[in-house]
Amino acid sequence: MAAEPAGPRRGTGGAAGEPVGGGGVFADLAGQETVVAQLRKAANAAARVLAGEPVTAGGMTHAWLFTGPPGSGRSVAARSFAAALLCPDGGCGFPPGGPGGGAPPGQPCAACRQVRAGSHADLMVVRPDGLSYGVKQTRDLVLRAAGAPSGGRWRVVLFEDADRCTEQAANALLKAIEEPAPRTVWLLCAPSAEDLVTTIRSRCRVVTLRVPSSAAVAAVLTSRDGIDPERALAAACAAQGHIGRARRLATDADARGRREQVLAVPTRVTSLGPALSAAAALVKTAEEEAKSVTGELDEPERDALRQAFGEGSTGKGVAKAVRGAAGALRDLEDRQKSRATRLKRDSLDRALLDLAGFYRDVLMIQAGAGIELANADHEAELRELASASIPEATLHRIEAIMRCRERLAASVAPLLAVEEMTLALLTG
Repeated sequence: MAAEPAGPRRGTGGAAGEPVGGGGVFADLAGQETVVAQLRKAANAAARVLAGEPVTAGGMTHAWLFTGPPGSGRSVAARSFAAALLCPDGGCGFPPGGPGGGAPPGQPCAACRQVRAGSHADLMVVRPDGLSYGVKQTRDLVLRAAGAPSGGRWRVVLFEDADRCTEQAANALLKAIEEPAPRTVWLLCAPSAEDLVTTIRSRCRVVTLRVPSSAAVAAVLTSRDGIDPERALAAACAAQGHIGRARRLATDADARGRREQVLAVPTRVTSLGPALSAAAALVKTAEEEAKSVTGELDEPERDALRQAFGEGSTGKGVAKAVRGAAGALRDLEDRQKSRATRLKRDSLDRALLDLAGFYRDVLMIQAGAGIELANADHEAELRELASASIPEATLHRIEAIMRCRERLAASVAPLLAVEEMTLALLTG
């Protein structure tokens, strides 16, 4: 396909050389103005590359690393950038009947819509669902990523949670980033640059996102999801800048119920028995949440695998093929077990972060900081705990929660780690 001219773009309504994207696909990035400006500049440079113009310093590159705390929008930024690279209009985000468009109004831009849904032919989305991402998977990914883009623009690989790569997988990924295919762009996401090996992060351009303000998160929930502004702001404050968590709290009654159970822990741990009971309840809730998710996924996956090996069919060779499915089923069950463990850990980690946020509010009240409380809907309980203890004890409790998170990440038995934490909350 011939390179596209770097002329006026519908997304900006401007002339060649202006930053592409306008608001467009970057509209969902809450409070990340600096990042949006950087990505618009790169998308504009990418369009000039396709037009055969010289590459300018600080413009487009083949490997990007999106970093930032959980919920800051790493994957949203990466997906928005992918849309800007793959859309002929630079990630316009407008319906084709909008500014400068010639198609009927009401029909969304095909490329932007496909990127958003993850179905674009030149977009590969990698979302590890287990405890780690292995070398075999990575080698297969590298092989597929080396293909030429079908649309004539870019072949984009969006790798969420790239920090889950094993050491061998990271080495395989490094080879692809060191010797990239001409039109392949790697978009890696991780909490921080230090979570990836030095050799990979030194070859990537780092994009650092910050925690958005509660007002910015609430604005996104209101404009995009149609959530009542008051509820959106309350959810944004409770989520402490985590956009996905805020959306879940604003729309899911079960999520709000689980949060209420977690925030009841500080007032429950008054003696040894209640402390141990609270720990057991936290672990049980995490297990049930993980089970509800895996229950919807596991059996359909097993059925699909059996059908792929011919179970229920008749004919020559079917019996032999079905017998050969045993090994594949064991591999699938191992992956499902790893996914269940990851979901359980993630659920517990969310609960611990809610708990840490609660004690953070207690500390702010004790220090007289006068800043926005993440749990303003529990202000009475916060002030009661603040008056009943001292700041040093509150700090020790927060440290115990953070230590519990570290132990869970190190594969300590969840019940033992959480019991140690609730006992520390009891004693301060």
